[in-house]
Amino acid sequence: MPTQRRLETEADFQEAMDMKYKVRVFQDNHQIDSGGVITRFDSKTIVVQSSVSDLAYHSRTDCEFFEIRK
Repeated sequence: MPTQRRLETEADFQEAMDMKYKVRVFQDNHQIDSGGVITRFDSKTIVVQSSVSDLAYHSRTDCEFFEIRK
């Protein structure tokens, strides 16, 4: 069963990006993205890539991010 961990700090996002953990993104209690990996982040935006040509830009303040581990 996969475990989920909320990503909140710079270290959390860096670890998820380095280890290429898949993430789920929620906004207003709705899942808006799942299964992508973090490719870049800064203090305002998290960039999640789901496939070769699919990049999504999510606001760090408006969204919640969870790492998925098996």
